Amino acid sequence: MMRLRREDPRVVGSFRLHRRLGAGGMGVVYLGSDRRGQRVALKVIRPDLAEDQEFRSRFAREVSAARRIRGGCTARLVAADLDAERPWFATQYVPGPSLHDKVAEEGPLTAAQIAAIGAALSEGLVAVHEAGVVHRDLKPSNILLSPKGPRIIDFGIAWATGASTLTHVGTAVGSPGFLAPEQVRGAAVTPATDVFALGATLAYAATADSPFGHGSSEVMLYRVVHEEPHLVGVPDALAPLVQACLAKDPEDRPSTLQLSMRLKEIAAREAQGLSDGRPPAQRARGAERPTGRLADAYADQRTERRTGGTPAPQGPGQGQGQGHGQGQGPHSGGHPRSSSSRPSSPRSSSSRNPGGPSSRPTGGRTGGRQAPRTTGAGRRPSRPDPRLMRQRLIVFVVVTLIVALGIAAAQKF
Repeated sequence: MMRLRREDPRVVGSFRLHRRLGAGGMGVVYLGSDRRGQRVALKVIRPDLAEDQEFRSRFAREVSAARRIRGGCTARLVAADLDAERPWFATQYVPGPSLHDKVAEEGPLTAAQIAAIGAALSEGLVAVHEAGVVHRDLKPSNILLSPKGPRIIDFGIAWATGASTLTHVGTAVGSPGFLAPEQVRGAAVTPATDVFALGATLAYAATADSPFGHGSSEVMLYRVVHEEPHLVGVPDALAPLVQACLAKDPEDRPSTLQLSMRLKEIAAREAQGLSDGRPPAQRARGAERPTGRLADAYADQRTERRTGGTPAPQGPGQGQGQGHGQGQGPHSGGHPRSSSSRPSSPRSSSSRNPGGPSSRPTGGRTGGRQAPRTTGAGRRPSRPDPRLMRQRLIVFVVVTLIVALGIAAAQKF
């Protein structure tokens, strides 16, 4: 926070101003309070923009859209005056550092922290997009880490779904390195635009750097459109999902709802200290499931993966698993029995194990019993550990309840 300057107002509307919180391309943000002591973040628009009638009209639509946002991880709109000499609006004050400042001071976050923050932000964006609003400038400095969870702020350049243009009234809309390719090209913005920015933000939280490096605005914008993001340093558990968010084609990115669900799963697993032990190729395939146009195809792939380890029923003469060298049964998998493998005769079987309790079933039937079910490797199919399953279920339920309680508490303020 900074002290008020000589040119700064002391009172705006019914709010008394105390400190400067920051300044941006559209105006100055102040810390203020009302007569009851409620603290707000109050933004006053720059004088030159206030004289532009087209900007005033756009600003009025943006404030109207902000009023429609309910719940989620956003700073609630408290008051606004669109007809003032210098238009202003006040939102709920959110204590806590920005994600940018936290990473700059303490270094990259852990995979568990990033997944938890990302899941909450994704859920907040669901509410924003349901209100028909696209933020268009989601970045680490516009995310505040409050004691009640992350909050998205600064909807100053937010726009209704389907709006376009990279610049407006001579000012750049968005921040290079976090802009989506469609914004750079001047195409229509959609909820997928915010998903791209969130992916770049999560990459920053993991590496303390933009995934498109540094340089002039022109260089950064060129990289966003034509080059792949630099994700070295992003944890393996998050890298495939972040990569999907940064897809050049908006339709290939996950939806905010799919992103929220996937990040909750990762947060729960990382909270238990369970790293993803799958090979990199399998991790990449698992992260592809929330992508936009591939969402339907993923359901079919998931079904195939589930059934891929269970041998299909086979016809006569097949499915003669080798078990302990001789096991056979109608459900046993494995390779076809070679010509040298013959069922043991009753006499040879009884001579080896004459009625002893340790006798094992051989090929065909012995004593009217079938051989035990075996897999293709001759082993019994493994069963999931019930204790581990219960632990995962408990963690998932606890994380879900915490998120729900956080959202409910946020709606009260």
